[in-house]
Amino acid sequence: MATAVYMHDDCLEHVNPRGHPEQVDRLRAVEAGLTGLAVARRAAPVAVDAEVLRCHPAEYLAAIRAAVPETGRTRLDGETSLSPGSLTAALRAVGGVCAAVDAVVAGEVANAFVGVRPPGHHAETATPMGFCLFGNVAIGAKRALDHHGLARVAVVDFDVHHGNGTQDLLWNEPRALFISTHQHPLYPGTGDPSETGAHGQVVNLQMQAGGGGEAMRAVYEGVVFPRLTDWRPDLILVSAGFDAHEDDPLGGLGWTTADFGWLTGRICDVAAQVCGGRVVSVLEGGYDLAALAASVAAHVGMLEERGR
Repeated sequence: MATAVYMHDDCLEHVNPRGHPEQVDRLRAVEAGLTGLAVARRAAPVAVDAEVLRCHPAEYLAAIRAAVPETGRTRLDGETSLSPGSLTAALRAVGGVCAAVDAVVAGEVANAFVGVRPPGHHAETATPMGFCLFGNVAIGAKRALDHHGLARVAVVDFDVHHGNGTQDLLWNEPRALFISTHQHPLYPGTGDPSETGAHGQVVNLQMQAGGGGEAMRAVYEGVVFPRLTDWRPDLILVSAGFDAHEDDPLGGLGWTTADFGWLTGRICDVAAQVCGGRVVSVLEGGYDLAALAASVAAHVGMLEERGR
């Protein structure tokens, strides 16, 4: 089998203000990171409304649709904006995740990476925030559960920021384990260990700035991987934020490119043990372009190696 990569040029049409860290060139950095990798390239489709509505109310989707400007930008909060192409880009992001879930669950490919923007893990049930409009990974998890009938899924979020949106969207979902490792204190200020979900299926692990790869390995080997193994999910989804990189301007965990390769390999190890290697990874953060390209190369390269 192979690793599938889902992308689309429409995701370049979500244009943030000049100087914004979540910029169009992030996807060009992702493309650079994919250079030379033996992956199956697939176009991310536009999601139908019903996929968004797995996690968000109809009124929220209608409000986002109505706020899309014909020209210029609509500011939703201090860091989240809409441009004329933003809704289509966001629907491609959701559609790409759903298509990746379908392909991996069906056994068409071993695993998948979805390189799309805007990111999704900060979007709450009815609140866009943190550069995010729709909860891409949470929607993918719900599709796996409700459309494909999987018994359990797990989401591992290694972005430097807490995935408050994914937590909110999956808070009441007993079939979905959500694990977030994130720098504390840092935006958005959520992710305390006391936040455990309605069914004890949310795990928040706070990490201190400067801990580097050694601290990351200790947390994952000591807590994350045992919890994943005990949960025995039928699919592992990954919120792959690369802003924990030592060169990233928005975080301070100090991980190296090699750390992302190691972490991806170990997630694949657990997946091989519990769910036939089924992993769907989705781009979240990562704002230094050179570090993003290198991290994607390490991450997707490991997915490709394990998916052969």
